[in-house]
Amino acid sequence: MARITAQGLAGPIVRYAGTFHQAIGGGHQVASPLGAWLLLALCGPATAGAEREVVTEALGAEAAPSAAAASDLLASPHPLVAAAAAVWNRPGAVDQAWLNGLPAVVERGDMPSQADLDAWARRGTSGLIERFPIVIDEAFYLLLASALATRVSWQCPFDTEPGTALGRSSPWAGRLDRVLRSPLRPGHTAFIAATADAGDVAVHIGEARGGLAVASVIASPGVRPAHVLAAAHQVAVAHVLGQPTGRRSLFDLPLGDAPLWSVHEERSAAGDQERCTAVLPAWSARSEHDLSDPRLGFAAAAAALGHGDPWEARQACMASYTRVGFEAAAVTAMGILLGARMPSRGRLRTAELRFGHPYAVVAVTADEPPTAAGRPVRTPWHGLPAFSAWIENPESATVSGR
Repeated sequence: MARITAQGLAGPIVRYAGTFHQAIGGGHQVASPLGAWLLLALCGPATAGAEREVVTEALGAEAAPSAAAASDLLASPHPLVAAAAAVWNRPGAVDQAWLNGLPAVVERGDMPSQADLDAWARRGTSGLIERFPIVIDEAFYLLLASALATRVSWQCPFDTEPGTALGRSSPWAGRLDRVLRSPLRPGHTAFIAATADAGDVAVHIGEARGGLAVASVIASPGVRPAHVLAAAHQVAVAHVLGQPTGRRSLFDLPLGDAPLWSVHEERSAAGDQERCTAVLPAWSARSEHDLSDPRLGFAAAAAALGHGDPWEARQACMASYTRVGFEAAAVTAMGILLGARMPSRGRLRTAELRFGHPYAVVAVTADEPPTAAGRPVRTPWHGLPAFSAWIENPESATVSGR
């Protein structure tokens, strides 16, 4: 079996992220396509025939190499991203060969209580997710879950200034007391990039201590969110992997104000130079996602594991972006229950007022940079987009940060 290389894994996960965000829809939100991909990859070996084809298409790679890649990620978590997975089942209810083939790092046990599941979610996310995303009862006989979490500090904290720095055309400027400005110091990268999905975009990448790059990407107001998110994934992953990002020279752009930036020019005794800073708001988000869309692959996985019994798949996710750091967590779960005991639960829908100029955020894991002692060993996590967000509801920055 040919294994998927660390660099080769980024492509399938970026494609899955595009499908994921199309399936969950728009609005102010945060998600972890990687968390869902990991869970689906663990299900892959249980499928066959048409169901295997659907899962393979969703994963973007064959089932066996995807499961092996998921095993590698769980067995060797990134230093800044806690990762866990678990399978709980009633004895005799699930194919034993599939259970035996699960990676040793996957927790296994009998069906837990709701309190135990909530405790697992808190433990797997350092308390960032307090409730397991599926509410169970005695009808459930199989549960699978993955958890991802990160809590990091920027290499260099942002500066702050009045919200009016966002510009007169931004409705956010009038409601935010303070916003973030990237300092001209290591740990912050700002540039303009040409992208296939969203045209010219403004990019800021904040580097966390230990290896996490959080890219904020904004496009013109008329560009569809899916295209901005796709561009953000491409630029963020390319930045971490050292690939071309489409960065444009400021000398190729007209002077003066544009919708997304202003370009000014003055004399320099050191020849032509370019310098960018970024002004952006603080933000936080909590989201829950229904993962029943067939494009995400869980319907096919549930059909294989549950042989037609009712099922449910959901993700709970949170993130916070402040002056001093970034934190995010996600718990993804799929449960299968006996058909005769399908619980009747209502559905909660929420609506948000949308205003201002939304943008995309993608957090990508990275290995430690090279040091004088030599080149670092590349891990399976290098260059993987772990969390992504669509920002429509910013918050005022605070001097303390958190």
